[in-house]
Amino acid sequence: MTRHKLGFWVLTALVVGNMVGSGIFMLPRSLSEAASPAGVLLGWGVTGLGVLMLALVFGSLAVRKPELSGGPQIYAKELFREGSHAALLAGFMSTWGYWVGNIAGFVAVITTFTSYLSTFFPVLTSDKVWLTLGSFTLKAGNVLTFLVCSVLLWGTHAICLKGMKGAGQLNFIATATKVIGFALFIVIALFAFDQSKIGPLVAPRTNGSGETLGLLSQINGASVATLWAFIGVESAMVFAARARRKQDIRWATIVGLLISIALYVGISILTMGLLPQDQLIASQNPLVDGISTVLGPIGGKLLAGLGLISLLGSTIGWVLLSSEVPYQAAKLGVFLTSFAKENSKDMPTVSLWVSNTLGQILLLSTISGSISAAFDFIIYIATLAYLVPYLIASLYHLKLIWTGETYSLQKERVTEGIIAVLAAIYSLWVIVAGNADLKTFLLGVVLIVSGILFYPLLLRNKKSV
Repeated sequence: MTRHKLGFWVLTALVVGNMVGSGIFMLPRSLSEAASPAGVLLGWGVTGLGVLMLALVFGSLAVRKPELSGGPQIYAKELFREGSHAALLAGFMSTWGYWVGNIAGFVAVITTFTSYLSTFFPVLTSDKVWLTLGSFTLKAGNVLTFLVCSVLLWGTHAICLKGMKGAGQLNFIATATKVIGFALFIVIALFAFDQSKIGPLVAPRTNGSGETLGLLSQINGASVATLWAFIGVESAMVFAARARRKQDIRWATIVGLLISIALYVGISILTMGLLPQDQLIASQNPLVDGISTVLGPIGGKLLAGLGLISLLGSTIGWVLLSSEVPYQAAKLGVFLTSFAKENSKDMPTVSLWVSNTLGQILLLSTISGSISAAFDFIIYIATLAYLVPYLIASLYHLKLIWTGETYSLQKERVTEGIIAVLAAIYSLWVIVAGNADLKTFLLGVVLIVSGILFYPLLLRNKKSV
């Protein structure tokens, strides 16, 4: 079929492109605020190890159960008896939560794009007041940001409707450009690194309530923030039904993860040595501000340009991912049947339209606050929405190992069993760490659970078939 055309490098580009998106630009600021350098390094270590375990789980499941495609959430239905109501409900709810996370994901990428565009068009950060209604103030910069975000979203929508091949190639070009550009950033930052700017290795931090955070609490906060950097590691798995070879999914996931880790850790740590902590925390464009201290305004504009190319590619990858999730779930019978509709290019038209319309609604967050505040708010919702499907995939892998299904060697079962246990423990641990901001956590839970309102529609679809 025409849609089975994604090779190893395009799949790898989807992994790197979706992982190295908004996080690499905004995380240096978020991490510096959340933790001291020691907390950041340990946070990266914990997250890197945990996500590596998840990547190995995803790769194994993609090869052992190739008929189950569309993302880690799809395994929820396999935890229950085939054809049971529990299996259907689990499949639907987990798909809903994962889908919500994906939509929040591309909204975060789009808002970061606008942040870097403001380097060339400062009017996007204008504080000029256009309207005041009670405690609500409408500023010129917020309105213009919303309009730019909307144009990018629907422009990407049009590209995706034209077919997977063209969209995948654009994403590959943007990903290759960003990898080369960020590698150069790391080389330059290594020579300009100033240890005095990074501050003490271990130092207290305070949360929004003014409470002092020790090292362990800092690691928790950094781990939740750094997890966002790895969201998208399962991208190759989501597109399993479109892959040329199933083995490519496993290797694209692992290679993409390793490339992303190298870029993320290098850039987040080195940026701390380019800007003083207070300046880094206040920055709307930390990488641009950091490189500008070394190469001047021209260097900052070059990096901002690289950021725009990178984020354009990431937007394409995330929009594709968001539409593919309910599309594949609908084909497997655990989501609304209308989402399985596709056009002549084998693209999921209904899924694209609904996903991007919901994304447009989320973009309203840019009207009422700064870009960085919107980014922080969105990544917490998205991160928590992802953790449940990650845990589900780990538990399903454990189920296969326990029953011996698809396994012929005992040694292989033991090795992969340890990996699956570590992946499950990691997912649970980050869920607990995410409770630090209870209000945001509960909002994320509400968004996930809200899918139950649409579950009767799925039951109606089933009865009419």
